[in-house]
Amino acid sequence: MERMTERLSSLENLYFPRALQSHATNPSQRKSLLLDLLSRDAAVFLERYGAQLNSEELREFDTLNYDYEINWHLKNLRTKISPTSEELRSRSVTVKNRRLAYLDKLVLDGKYFSEDSMREREPYLHHEFVGKFQDPSARGMARPGERWSETLMRRCEEAILVSKIREEQQRLGVDEMEWVGNERNQQQQEERRRRRRRRKMKNRM
Repeated sequence: MERMTERLSSLENLYFPRALQSHATNPSQRKSLLLDLLSRDAAVFLERYGAQLNSEELREFDTLNYDYEINWHLKNLRTKISPTSEELRSRSVTVKNRRLAYLDKLVLDGKYFSEDSMREREPYLHHEFVGKFQDPSARGMARPGERWSETLMRRCEEAILVSKIREEQQRLGVDEMEWVGNERNQQQQEERRRRRRRRKMKNRM
């Protein structure tokens, strides 16, 4: 126990109740407080500092495992240190269930499959299948009921998404004329060509 409390007392940011913090400013004081708690209530000691202990240090409490509370803490701490294959599977199932529940909540809220959400998750895929057939200028326009600060924030987010799409287009070797953001340039060039053709036709007449 001496060696264990010695090691714990050297740890930075070791928890102590607020009433004791002024008496735990150095390792010697912290060790004294740890030994005092250990002698008075080993169950509280395990509850408070058990996560900091290794397997060898936990074995020092085996002589006290007749106590229900101490035995419970020991089993719980050992499970975290060396979980069985069944416990690992159980944890995996729990995590998957939480993720599924969160996904279900997003679906019910109508957010997960909204166009904005899908575009944020996969900006390039959205552009390829949907975005390039839409008017890009509409994304920068203010929406009904939207504050000016919200419009500015959305435009900043839009610039980030466009940058991600363009990076992916460059990586895949997409022709520069087809890069997102070049649509306006193409329209302007096409408009110039039309004007030139009109002028030529007038000159011929």
